[in-house]
Amino acid sequence: MRYLSTRSANPASVEGKRFCEILLEGLAPDGGLYLPETYPQIDATALQRLRRTFRKGASGGYADLAFEILSLYIDDIPAADLKAICQKTYTEEVFGTPQIVPLKTLEAPATDEPGLYLEALSNGPTLAFKDMAMQLLGNLFEYELARRGEELNILGATSGDTGSAAEYAMRGKKGVRVFMTSPHGRMSAFQQAQMFSLMDANIHNIAVKGVFDDCQDMVKAVSNDLEFKRKYKIGTVNSINWARLLAQVVYYFAGYLQATEPPPAKPLGPRDALVGSNSGELPKKVSFTVPSGNFGNVCAGHVARMMGLPIHTLVVATNENDVLDEFFRTGVYRVRGSADTHETSSPSMDISKASNFERFVFDLLGRDGARTAELFGPQLAKTGRFDLSADPAFVRCAERYGFVSGKSTHANRLDTIRATWNQHALVIDTHTADGLKVAHEHRTPGVPMIVLETALPIKFAETIVEALGREPDRPAKFDGIEALPKRVLVMDADVVAIKALIARECQIV
Repeated sequence: MRYLSTRSANPASVEGKRFCEILLEGLAPDGGLYLPETYPQIDATALQRLRRTFRKGASGGYADLAFEILSLYIDDIPAADLKAICQKTYTEEVFGTPQIVPLKTLEAPATDEPGLYLEALSNGPTLAFKDMAMQLLGNLFEYELARRGEELNILGATSGDTGSAAEYAMRGKKGVRVFMTSPHGRMSAFQQAQMFSLMDANIHNIAVKGVFDDCQDMVKAVSNDLEFKRKYKIGTVNSINWARLLAQVVYYFAGYLQATEPPPAKPLGPRDALVGSNSGELPKKVSFTVPSGNFGNVCAGHVARMMGLPIHTLVVATNENDVLDEFFRTGVYRVRGSADTHETSSPSMDISKASNFERFVFDLLGRDGARTAELFGPQLAKTGRFDLSADPAFVRCAERYGFVSGKSTHANRLDTIRATWNQHALVIDTHTADGLKVAHEHRTPGVPMIVLETALPIKFAETIVEALGREPDRPAKFDGIEALPKRVLVMDADVVAIKALIARECQIV
């Protein structure tokens, strides 16, 4: 399997890189993002084989499913080593449950009604879906760095959950330093405490005076300085790193397999004989709703769908920072400045420059790297927007790629949190509430809907108290975390300053 940049002028003539080359690289040298030259295809027979693999459940079903999916994209790590990495990563000890990503049933499927589910992705060490990929990424980094005898300096940006997930995955890892930027004062108290209370020598927290997009711009600026990047071995854990996005593809397959698991065998009636699990029958479809700011999580769903996973609709749910919803409704992609990026009660989605969106646009435009480079380079730099509304590719967007969208407000979040508690005795976090609200607007008769849970509600306790009048449950290991000593450096959004910090900490002269 080879990989190319979304900005390759002529992708057909480019000799792509292999997985382990891009694992430690992050952005491509031309500023683009890596994608596989082709998406491996999963047919009905292969899907049944994956179902049998996943059914192993407590004996390692998710880890084995991850190995099967990752093997389609990674051929430069020996199979035995890759399988061991997956088995080391996805354990009940780390994720608290043998299923790793169990479905929570909100509405069970009835005779003519599909089910409504939450896919629990927040059982990892930092209580957020980012753990699903970051735990794997940490083990992949450690493996490849040891194999090369090299070190890696990770520069990242977080709006809330990426930072803690990355730091918990990388803390103590040999040969790895983490420099994590975050918007000063714009994360919840719990999120800040998770990151800033870490005292590991290889972890460096930088609170940037600005918004998430300022942090993300700094990371890209450093990554685009190829001389600095090579000298200081700069890598990234943001979802611009293909390996992280690839890890997220796995839980779309796991969600699908759980939502479509056939009931126990029973005697067939006359109608059942027509709709049974015959080998020639088309697989049942499901839809996913994904709370989204940077387009990484839902981009993994796009990849799964391109592979052939039977996804009917991918629903993009935004908060008041609705740059993605605006695009899927109008065809106009319009980034906002810092002053126009709203501070909301679902802060991990307070983003107005969706980095991973470039990967989808590359596919949308028929993998036209030159045009993608123009749109995300000079066009955005000059006007802050581009308009594809008249492009035939956009007109066919929903039909061909399954994307629809919606948005949610603070009032909607409160209403959804209350309704979910009253109807299902379940407390959900604010981002999951955004997703659930929008999911209800896009349900299709006969198609199960899976909403991706993003975090446990304790991470956003202030809004839960506002909605329900009580604190959400807190895992015992996080008691008193907000009161722990903190180690964080506050600085301006200054690329020169962040480079100087990296150089100083790496002690390279």
